This record gives sequence, C-alpha cells and structure tokens, in this order.
Amino acid sequence: MTPLARIIAARIRAEGPMALDEYMRLCLMHPQHGYYSTRDPFGAQGDFTTAPEISQMFGELVGLAIAQAWLDQGAPAPFTLAELGPGRGTLMADVLRATARVPGFRQAATVALVEASPHLRLVQRQRLGEVLHLDSAADLPQAPLFLIANEFFDALPIRQVQRTAQGWAERMVTLDAAGALALALGAPQPLPLDGPEGEIRESCPEGAAITATVAGRIASHGGAAIVIDYGTWDGRGDSLQALRAHAYDDPLAHPGEADLTAHVDFAPLAAAAIRAGALASPPEPQGPWLQALGIEARAARLAAAGDTGAAEALDRLTAPARMGHLFKAMAVWAKDSPPPPGFRPLPLRDGPAPQHRSGPGGAGPAT
Repeated sequence: MTPLARIIAARIRAEGPMALDEYMRLCLMHPQHGYYSTRDPFGAQGDFTTAPEISQMFGELVGLAIAQAWLDQGAPAPFTLAELGPGRGTLMADVLRATARVPGFRQAATVALVEASPHLRLVQRQRLGEVLHLDSAADLPQAPLFLIANEFFDALPIRQVQRTAQGWAERMVTLDAAGALALALGAPQPLPLDGPEGEIRESCPEGAAITATVAGRIASHGGAAIVIDYGTWDGRGDSLQALRAHAYDDPLAHPGEADLTAHVDFAPLAAAAIRAGALASPPEPQGPWLQALGIEARAARLAAAGDTGAAEALDRLTAPARMGHLFKAMAVWAKDSPPPPGFRPLPLRDGPAPQHRSGPGGAGPAT
C-alpha cells in the first residue's frame, strides 16, 4: 500500500465505505500525500502531457481567441485574465506572449491563477513572475473576467451510481477480504433515472458549481471563458481512470501516486452557465476548433522557421484519432456579445441540459 492508501484504509475501517468523490479528493489533494500536493506531474518526466506542453501553438491560439473576445466586448479595463488549474504556467505564458501586441490588453489585465497546490504555485511564479493566486473560483474579483480552463474539470471529484435490480446504488470505496481497496455498491436509492441494469452514471457537482460562479461573474461584469477538456455531451458510463508514468493504472492501485480523472460531461456545465445568466456554446471538437483559429497556417510558419516538431504537434493536437475529437472546447460569454472565435451559441431547441439527474449530488438539474 502507498502511504495514502494506508490512511484511507484506516479511515474506512473506522467510518465505513468512502464515497468516490471523497476518495478522489484525498488522492489528488491530501496535504502530505496528495498527487498534486507533492509533485510536478506534467511533461515527459511526469505522468501525462497536456496540449500546452506539446506546442506553443495551442496557447497562442487560445490567447488570441480570448483577446478577440475582449476586443469584441469593447476592451474593458481593468479586467481579470484568469486560468483554472494552470499547471506549470505554460499555457498562461504562451497566452501572455501571443497577446503582447494586442493594444492595451496586457496593461489592463490582472493575471489571476486558481491553484490549490503549493508546489505548483511556486512553479507558476518562477515562470510568470508575480501573479494573483486564488484558492477557488469564488475568490475571482468582481470585474470583467476572461478565463481559460484547460484540463481542469476532468480532475474534479466525481460520484457514480450503478443500476441494480433493486434500483440505483452508489459506488463506494471499501476494503476487500484481504484488506485491499475495492469498489462496492451502497444501498439502492430512489433516483429518477432511466437505464438498463448495470449502467453507470457519473456526476460532478463541483464542476457545475464552479461553472456557475464563473458564469455569474461574466453575466454581471462581462467577459468570456473557454473550457478545453476531454469528454462528451450528456455522457454515460464509467469514465474514471488513473495515469501513472504515462500509462493507465488501476484507480485504486496507487492512491496519491497516480493522476485520477474522469471524462467531462459538458451538458451540466452549459446548463449551469445559462442558469447563471450567461450564454454557452455546445462543445466543439478540439481539432476543428483549432483549425478554425488558424493552427495549420501557424504550424506552416513555424516549420518554415526551422521548427522540426511543428508538423507532429499539429497532428497530435488536431487529428481525430489523437486529441482532435476526444478533446472538446466550450465557451461561456456575456449576453449581448458575440461568442469567442470558433464558437456558436447553444441552440435553444437542444436545451441547456439533459432532462435527467446524473447521480447523487445532482449534476445538471432537470430543466
């Protein structure tokens, strides 16, 4: 057992089975043994590589899209330029470099990073200099907000329920006969869900709450947000996964030493934004979205300048079989403003949310 596994096992023995979201929260953010609290997980030496670490093109295009949204809303000053879960600060560094020539943008911006990890805060300051570090989205200033969240929502804790012959039962972390961590089902619950026996539904109440907070700032003060992550619209099934040393791992095998994530369900996020008074887009596949922003022309210029990795980075970011279709981009923006580049408003006939609740804790209340 890892040190954190022993702590979790002792708690289960004392208190009973643990909800999956609490297990994820401990694995990722335990102050002494949590995955993000103790290490830099990004890049070739870490456990996974994100789009900003693959190529500068990603951050440049995201930054220019945010800057265009700022211009389209009259270039408000001052404003907050924020990122949720900024990792090593690579994406924000590329955003700031790409927007340096946008008149007035950098001078009007207060850079705010929502980061819980003390270790990553230090890494971010080393790369970006002095920035405003915040503990949560609720701490964002009451000001026009232009925000980016890349691979942030997939790391938020989820809950799961599974359909049994007796009804929907929550999946819990418990101990097997040998004392190892294992998944088990709690007591059946009367949830208003349809689905065949064996089906699993996931919910992420924290994701909807954070989106509502961000959208509330945007609705009140103006601004826009771009969310990029892997996931689906109104997704179903078990998507919990662990990554360790760039390979898939059992989510229960190495608590605190592997990254735990789940596919993002964009439907409840869009619903939360709309209820908060903002507008939202359907999720656009990352590949076509980046192509619409001009990534192919940018890759050609980099290649002509001697960047031998530009073509491979382009393929990795946009090819359907790689990151191009699994990863999606969704925007939230202020009413009476155009959407950020590459996005379109969510058609009202589609509805802002699925008509069911995904599980305990309520992701996406029925409309």
